Amino acid sequence: MNWESFYHMQQKLDDYITHTHDLQEINVVDHKILALLVEIGELANETRCFKFWSNKPASPKEVVLEEYVDGLHFILSLGLDLGYRYQGSALNEKMNQTEAFLSIFTAIENFKLQKDKTSYLELFAAFLSLGKTLGFQAEELQKAYIEKNEVNFERQDQGY
Repeated sequence: MNWESFYHMQQKLDDYITHTHDLQEINVVDHKILALLVEIGELANETRCFKFWSNKPASPKEVVLEEYVDGLHFILSLGLDLGYRYQGSALNEKMNQTEAFLSIFTAIENFKLQKDKTSYLELFAAFLSLGKTLGFQAEELQKAYIEKNEVNFERQDQGY
């Protein structure tokens, strides 16, 4: 996967948001980390993987994918803010969904504390491992990211 094209698209959106909301002098890294935690929680809620007490099925795959892509936006944005780039690594594909969610929450917390390149790369890898457990393929991830990126620009234009 060519992650640099994702970073390029995210940079355009981040620049637009920064200009639109006059954020040039504000450090929003911690805000983005909190937003990422919230998005991952929303994603877990859509999968319902942890709801052992319920028979209700997960949301449709396209809803889960859209929530997943919301998280990707923040991970890319954090990399841009701190000058880190993910280029690929081996993924842990032996987890179930609940384990993958716990792993990503741990990786976010580690990143929050360290904010270094190693913790960023581990965060990105944990996020992609989660995507694998959810059954997402590279092509559908790329398509969904592009579509949601366009929606995010539209939302900014509408005063979101």
